[in-house]
Amino acid sequence: MNIKSQKDFFAGLMFMGVGVAFAWGATNYNVGTGARMGPGYFPLMLGVLMAVLGAAITFKALVVETVGGDKIGKWAWKQLFFIIAANVIFGILLAGLPAMGFPAFGLIVAIYALVFIASMAEPGWKFKNTLILATVLAVGSYLAFVIALKLQFPVWPTFITG
Repeated sequence: MNIKSQKDFFAGLMFMGVGVAFAWGATNYNVGTGARMGPGYFPLMLGVLMAVLGAAITFKALVVETVGGDKIGKWAWKQLFFIIAANVIFGILLAGLPAMGFPAFGLIVAIYALVFIASMAEPGWKFKNTLILATVLAVGSYLAFVIALKLQFPVWPTFITG
């Protein structure tokens, strides 16, 4: 078997893996029927669709010839680190770590930290652009989640709001 496009082949495998994992995880919930969907119905269907899409992409990578073979490049370790770190720090700042005595800093601080840390993955990032993006995202998130959807979670640091 000759792989014609490495990028598509491994992307298809990733889609199939994530799709199967979602579908398998959804079986822990009541799936229900199409007319009366349970909490596991949507993740199951999404997982099946992702797996089918992954199979189609993998098949295409094995059959359709591409110019140069679409080789996989080097891993972008720096960018990968900053993106993962931004998400982990967002979660910690949003909810805190009660077991370690670290307070919740709330939505606004967590979004600013997320945007600034994730922006460090971009070569030649600009402070002004990042500040504007973080502000727009923080205001939009506040309006969508707190005002419109009325979700209950900390917006500001707990040591300020009490």
